[in-house]
Amino acid sequence: MDFDLNEEQTLLQDSIRRTLADRYGFEARKGYAASETGWSREMWAQYAELGMLGLPFAEDDGGFGGGAEEMLILAEQMGRSITLEPWFSTLVLGGGFLRHGADAALRGELVPAIATGECLLAFAQQERDSRYALHDVQTAATRDGGGWSITGRKGMVLHGDTADHFVVTARTGGARRDIGGVGVFLVPKAEAQVQGFRQVDGHRAAEVAFDKARASHCLGEDALPLVDRVVDEAIAALAAEAVGCMDVVHAMTVDYMKTRTQFGRPIGSFQALQHKAADMLVAIEQARSMAFFAAMASRGEDAAERRRDMHAVKVQVGRSSRLVGQQSIQLHGGIAVTMEYAAGHYFKRLTVNEANFGDTDFHLRRLADAGGLIAA
Repeated sequence: MDFDLNEEQTLLQDSIRRTLADRYGFEARKGYAASETGWSREMWAQYAELGMLGLPFAEDDGGFGGGAEEMLILAEQMGRSITLEPWFSTLVLGGGFLRHGADAALRGELVPAIATGECLLAFAQQERDSRYALHDVQTAATRDGGGWSITGRKGMVLHGDTADHFVVTARTGGARRDIGGVGVFLVPKAEAQVQGFRQVDGHRAAEVAFDKARASHCLGEDALPLVDRVVDEAIAALAAEAVGCMDVVHAMTVDYMKTRTQFGRPIGSFQALQHKAADMLVAIEQARSMAFFAAMASRGEDAAERRRDMHAVKVQVGRSSRLVGQQSIQLHGGIAVTMEYAAGHYFKRLTVNEANFGDTDFHLRRLADAGGLIAA
């Protein structure tokens, strides 16, 4: 994988960064968060106009044919502005199921609507007792005539309160924690009962209940490998987003150290604090390397190797996020934990990001069980 951006990728990065710099300052973000949806429909339309919403989809399906590198660019820039819009749930999660699990007819129906900003997707997977296990599914799918009926409850559905369709995992056979028998279904929002709420980082999520909900499409009756693949791509996107967050919060912290005075001089002149800032920079570069690695590894066809790689990515990016976030709070002092100052919001996003699809400890255990990153 070539880590240098080509001309088109550089233009993509610059256009996203300029748009967000002009329209997504911290004060503007607070206004978007306070809106009815918890994010900006106007910005979503702007993303569509820039081609961002069609980026990961094939041109034949109505997209722009971007790959892992383009999504890394997009995710990192979104992280720099801690954007609130449902790009992750729609493009990475829902879009991943369309790319890898839907037939041409369904892709032809939904991808153009996604690319123009008219269709939003959400992944309904997590259940009350499932923790981070993707195969722990109690929601039931039963045959209903020529289709499927879904009954169960899902929690922490990212941007579920504004989604038009849910991608739902439901058990088509076997016991609750069996690896086999986990199906994936597309369910219209009208078939679900949705209760939205705001997460600690400002992003929206929802509790979603299905009571004999009629699925519009089945993306696989025994589809856990499909779920694993999409989640691996999601982990790669989260890694890139975290790098964008860490870059900004580190720069913010260094600037603060240059202006905050104590004992008659800037606190940045104290060697002990310089060491902390340097440790933050090292942690960011380690995470950046793993984000590049994740983008490359997410395309792997060997599922076991890809999963092992993503465990390692989650471990390193999680450790870096925690170090950078905590040091930023400490070096800023009390101002960092106020709602009026941006540093605390970046720390909250890094904290939630680390927990999505398994926290650092969870993935470290899984990596150890798999024999480490370089398995024999």
